[in-house]
Amino acid sequence: MNTDTFAIQNPVDEYRSEGYEKQRQPFPGLQREMEPVPDSGEATYTGRGRLQGRKALVTGGDSGIGRAVAIAYAREGADLAINYLPSEEADAQDLKNLLEGEGRNITLIPSNLADEHFCIKLVDRAFDAMKGLDILTLVAGRQVATKSIEEITTDQLEEVFAVNVYSLFWIIKQALPLFPEGASIITTSSIQAFDPSATLLDYAATKGAIKAFTQSLAKQLAPRGIRVNAVAPGPIWTPIQVSGGQLLEALPEFGQDTPLKRSGQPAELAGIYVFLASQESSYVTAQFFGVTGGKTLA
Repeated sequence: MNTDTFAIQNPVDEYRSEGYEKQRQPFPGLQREMEPVPDSGEATYTGRGRLQGRKALVTGGDSGIGRAVAIAYAREGADLAINYLPSEEADAQDLKNLLEGEGRNITLIPSNLADEHFCIKLVDRAFDAMKGLDILTLVAGRQVATKSIEEITTDQLEEVFAVNVYSLFWIIKQALPLFPEGASIITTSSIQAFDPSATLLDYAATKGAIKAFTQSLAKQLAPRGIRVNAVAPGPIWTPIQVSGGQLLEALPEFGQDTPLKRSGQPAELAGIYVFLASQESSYVTAQFFGVTGGKTLA
């Protein structure tokens, strides 16, 4: 891979093009223990001051897509509050050490987004730590692959909806009174909202709900000068895939069904989130941005 972010490259072979060895970790998984370790832009993302002075809360920011977003935001000049599960502390500390070594202010706030009380406390703690909040980037999600609806328990259904959908309501509702005009909210939907897989029934349903939620909220908040957009990833190599998000037998072919014939890396989404958080997207709201390897959002 060419580490020059700005050099022209063939996207087919810019990152790993083959599938992955079968591997499994207990939920939620650690990025540092994956083989290969996902690329979240640690060695490649170069900031240009596009978020200087901004204050961002990122959920799921310890690993995967959220980690790539956190790295990009920090290197663009933002202060960060990062949420993650307590069992992901090792990944979170790695990230904190990396970014603080680059002179950024990072606040770690672990706990479970399925808890409404915690979601409220999360916003307040982030605001107090950064003395402000103007970017809300909601990446964290729960994904459990199952072969049949008969395998999905009510407990699983409730947890997936609580983390993926309910937490958006709880966090955004608490954050709105704290936002200045010009604030940006970015949710994370999925290709699953448009082309759902047979093995991700409950997850796909939540991502469809996020689509409607984002578009409705964007219309509601536009008069207040607050923009709301969504990123819809395709198959991206993150800990969610090896901790129950994919069937074990699916990993060797993961991402191979895209037009680019490979899975994506978290680093490949960072630029979209930065654009949506920055003033460069001042006339963009209620929109969806697919990062899918060529799968279409239809």
